[in-house]
Amino acid sequence: MTSHRRPKQPSRTRVTVLTTAAAAAVALSANSADAMPSQRLGKDEVKAKADKLYEQAEQATEKYNAANEKQRKLQKDISAIQDSVARGQQELNALREGLGSLATAQYRSGGIDPSVQLLLSSDPADFLAKASTLDQLSSQEVEALKKVQDKQRELAQQRAEATEKLEDLTTTRTELGNRKKEIQNRLAEAQKLLNTLTAKEKAALAAVQQRAGHASAERVNLGHDTPASGRAGAAFSAAQSQLGKPYVRGGTGPSSYDCSGLTSWAYAQADVSIPRTSEAQSGIGTRLTRSQLQVGDLVFFFNDLHHVGLYAGNGQILHAPRSGTVVRYESMDTIGGPFMFGVRV
Repeated sequence: MTSHRRPKQPSRTRVTVLTTAAAAAVALSANSADAMPSQRLGKDEVKAKADKLYEQAEQATEKYNAANEKQRKLQKDISAIQDSVARGQQELNALREGLGSLATAQYRSGGIDPSVQLLLSSDPADFLAKASTLDQLSSQEVEALKKVQDKQRELAQQRAEATEKLEDLTTTRTELGNRKKEIQNRLAEAQKLLNTLTAKEKAALAAVQQRAGHASAERVNLGHDTPASGRAGAAFSAAQSQLGKPYVRGGTGPSSYDCSGLTSWAYAQADVSIPRTSEAQSGIGTRLTRSQLQVGDLVFFFNDLHHVGLYAGNGQILHAPRSGTVVRYESMDTIGGPFMFGVRV
């Protein structure tokens, strides 16, 4: 017998879910098809965003350099204080032994004088407060105790200073870690952006950079600017010998550089010691306007002075720009941030 039972109909809930899912899939597919072309950034926009990230990485690099310099100084200071404390403790022990010898001598001659008992007290300050009432206390004994008291006070101050610097060192090391992480994040973001470019787009950007570099070098050669001084000229010549060396965070030469690493290295070759960071370098000489610049002067960019180079003449600078680049000439007008001032060392 043929069955005439009606086929089971899907529940209303199941129909609703399936319909909604299908509609969403269609919409997503349509949206994706429409959105993909517009979501992909052009090479110029990618470059602009990547350059901004590189700028932020360089900004963090100079702060990292400052923290690193501070860490080295703190470690040096702490070591010196600890050495001084160790020597001071030996001196204090010798002074106490001298007082002990005095007590021993008096004991052998018939007993320890009350004044000497106070000399050996654990609280020299208390002793000095009472010493004025002891007629039998000699000036030699007073002087001996004062030396002990002064040495104890000096050691206490040095230990407190060492403790403070150790706390500062801990904070500085934390800052170093944070800056390093910030730099790595910015560089990773920039690389991720650049990876979206095609090989042809990357080649086009590289060609633009190469042409700009050649143009800057030609303008330097055509310039008629003279060095600010013999030392500035020597520093500039040293920097020129490093053309093509890679930018590396924390690099101070001679295999790689960051911006302030190049300028400090160049001046060191001219027997001139300048600070490590761009911010510190900005305060070491006479400030200059753009029209006053001469070859070899330091030039600073961005409001926070996180970038520095050497003036190369004819509106060009010689510098270590950022990650992914090399030491090169570049127009002052294409640095990416405003020129703030120059400094003649």
